[in-house]
Amino acid sequence: MEPNAQSAGAEAGAPVHRTVATPAGRTHLVEQGSGPLVLLVHGFPESWYSWRHQLPALAAAGYRAVAVDVRGYGRSSRPADPAAYRMTELVADSVAVVHALGERTAVVVGHDWGSRIAADAALTRPDVFRAAALLSVPYEPHGGPRPSEVFARMGGEDEFYVSYFQEPGRAEAEIEPDVRGWLGGIYAALSADTMPGPDEPDPHFVTRGGTMRGRFPAGRRPAWLTEADLDFYAGEFERTGLTGALNRYRNMDRDWEDFAAYEGAPLTQPTLFLGGALDASTTWLSAAIDAYPRTLPGLVASHLLDDSGHWLQQERPAEVNHLLTTWLAGLPG
Repeated sequence: MEPNAQSAGAEAGAPVHRTVATPAGRTHLVEQGSGPLVLLVHGFPESWYSWRHQLPALAAAGYRAVAVDVRGYGRSSRPADPAAYRMTELVADSVAVVHALGERTAVVVGHDWGSRIAADAALTRPDVFRAAALLSVPYEPHGGPRPSEVFARMGGEDEFYVSYFQEPGRAEAEIEPDVRGWLGGIYAALSADTMPGPDEPDPHFVTRGGTMRGRFPAGRRPAWLTEADLDFYAGEFERTGLTGALNRYRNMDRDWEDFAAYEGAPLTQPTLFLGGALDASTTWLSAAIDAYPRTLPGLVASHLLDDSGHWLQQERPAEVNHLLTTWLAGLPG
């Protein structure tokens, strides 16, 4: 299923795996096509593989598509210090990838946490990232109350999943005994065709003293997720563990402090937003989308895809590819 890592001699047009030096130590990436660089950044709990449908489509449209394993994931380095997963470090990795590939600028595309990475990369390094596409998680300017305090107040008798993830070792103890089962559960819980109904418990919250998995839909597999897909994701996290990935959630207060100078700052480059109409990330943050005329003055287009959940580029690859390549084709330069 996956080409050999030493695939520099792969047939023309085939994806090529390589690692490059970054502040993380090394970043693993998968590259396909030639032309202007488009950097693809995944979220939790995913990998470069989340962009498997976009890599060939972007290559066919005349772009050099590069999907990375974010630090803490896959074949990329996994620093031991939890603070190494703060946003400033992830932005530095993204810049280093662009330069390691011999490029000066790139368009950055992110999904889930990758959307935030893409936005902050464009916000703080406009000299490198000339445009940004944000999938599933809307742009919100920095500022406001301390994140951990906000999340602690959410949920009432239940606990919001972000607070659950922030306690070191706690989520790992739930996930790692059955990585494949847990991943299958969270993918189903946030997919349009398998997510719980309005009368079922919300999987974004945890019963006090319980587990996230206790609210995942049992016996459901979304149409976009094949057994081979789930095998790939499970194999990656069984090998790496979950701590590196979860450490992203454990740096939100550090990010709040690190980006204090950017409080309220709009993202001014050309942008694209794509969201799922059934995704809690877009319904809960609808006010952020409404604020785009002020917070994303360079917005070219914003689309909510009907009957779509959180895993947007995997649930609706054809539509995402069309919207993405159309937007890219219209960018200046």
